[in-house]
Amino acid sequence: MANPLHTSTDVLVIGAGGAGMYAAIDAARQGARVLLIDRSLIGRGGATVMAQMTVAVALGAQTPDHWSHHYADTLAAGRGLCAEPLARLLCEEGPDCIREMDAWGIGWARRDGRIVQAQAPGHDRPRCVYVDFLNTGPAVSKTLRTVVNRTAGIRKAGDLAVVDLIVADGEVTGAAALHLVTGAAVTIAAKATVLATGGLTRLYRRNSASANMGGDGYALALRAGATLVDMEFVQFFPIGHLAPRLIGMDPIMWDPFRYKLGGRLLNGNKEEFTSRYGSDESGKYVLTRDLATYAIIKEVDAGRSSPHGGAYLSFEHCSAAALRAAFGPVIDRLAKNDIDLTRMPVEVAPIAHYHMGGITADARMATNVPGLYAAGEAVGGANGANRLSGNAITEALVFGRRAGRSAAEWAAGIAAQPFRPEVARASLDLIAADGGGAGPNTAEMITKLQATMADEVGPLRDAARLRRALARIEELTVALGERPFGAPTAFDLRRLEWFDLRNMLLVAGAVAATALARQESRGAHQREDFPETEASWRVNQIVHWRDSELALVRNPAAVEMAAQ
Repeated sequence: MANPLHTSTDVLVIGAGGAGMYAAIDAARQGARVLLIDRSLIGRGGATVMAQMTVAVALGAQTPDHWSHHYADTLAAGRGLCAEPLARLLCEEGPDCIREMDAWGIGWARRDGRIVQAQAPGHDRPRCVYVDFLNTGPAVSKTLRTVVNRTAGIRKAGDLAVVDLIVADGEVTGAAALHLVTGAAVTIAAKATVLATGGLTRLYRRNSASANMGGDGYALALRAGATLVDMEFVQFFPIGHLAPRLIGMDPIMWDPFRYKLGGRLLNGNKEEFTSRYGSDESGKYVLTRDLATYAIIKEVDAGRSSPHGGAYLSFEHCSAAALRAAFGPVIDRLAKNDIDLTRMPVEVAPIAHYHMGGITADARMATNVPGLYAAGEAVGGANGANRLSGNAITEALVFGRRAGRSAAEWAAGIAAQPFRPEVARASLDLIAADGGGAGPNTAEMITKLQATMADEVGPLRDAARLRRALARIEELTVALGERPFGAPTAFDLRRLEWFDLRNMLLVAGAVAATALARQESRGAHQREDFPETEASWRVNQIVHWRDSELALVRNPAAVEMAAQ
């Protein structure tokens, strides 16, 4: 460990999902030497590859449209908190990214030669493109992997878990990582670094994302001196599958069914109920995710849940022919799980799906720390208090491309590699450390943290729950200690879990602290003790890491309202 493995590059991209791959591609197109790294397989981890559904973009291929209409809908969904430059960038450059993906051969669904666009909740017109209603994310990932592999100047490395960003003289100059295959420490010198590590949904017991979505990028950014924004806003997908048991299929698969076929949300008494909470869907899919989540949970709290603690989703009004025409072989896969939608409803319940908050960045994707950029879901602010349906992959593509380009431009202006080995010493010592003794059960600690976040920092919150969460997070942090246990070895999952918990506990604390501070209900943040939306709380909460403590600052939200 005295001589860690070392490499250097112009642009380091951490995270190889959709945003990271697009960042690597565009940085290389600008002439930069790029190293694309991930803790799992390149292009097969993160959220993009798991996304099944649609991509929101104002193509106007079937219905007249303009990016400004998409922008207005994004602002409306964000409940007054969207960062205007980021939201505008997402909507304005989305069409170009979709067309570039089309040129790369992704195969967007077409009708009469035009790209098909579907209606989704919160949109004023059909706007969402797709490859296949259950295969869009894998198609995006496959296309980007193909382009990465044929783009000169991109090196790739998997099985690298970044432990810390290296900061010298206030500037990010690379990273220190744990090589999972050998247990060795790795240092990477970089003139510019892009964090494309996704969100934090692994913090929750029921979640729809991959196992590496524990908020790593947020923690790395905080410790490097960057700030976070809107951390209290966690989006719960309202109709995550709950029962009967579903094997080999995504828990959020029911959204495309509702896109095409409607679908009735029913409580345990088989009654439609969303009209009690401000929206009567009347068999159409129009209710935004925050409102649908709220409606389901309130019905459960009122004792009107389905048998497993959720709501029913019924397609019994659809004929077998209509179901098969819409979803073909998927119907056969459901049959293998003993699910016949013409004869039975399924049970659904909210599931942690996406995070609106994240790293504070400008329209260049630059953070407040020189040399550090962010991309995709790692970026906070664009979606405000609630993300508009379909914006996630658009965000990954647009922000990834912009981050790669900006990082390459920054790197081109640096003549000499700024990395200094001595600055990485503390991180290398931590990677090599042996804290002695048996240490805590890290797997059990992750389970406890996920339960705490689900039960106390879920879709419905109050001060008592949030204070209990902060107390439990502090208890777990003390139990974890300051150094990992046991000498580093190959594929040491317990050691990896220690580093995961180091990040997860920091990020969980940021979510709970900002949720406690925001004394109102807005979008995905619902306080039962403060049920109204307050004009005085039209602010973004900024999180700093100072002297090993979280500090919060409130900034007035600078956003154009959709009505303007």
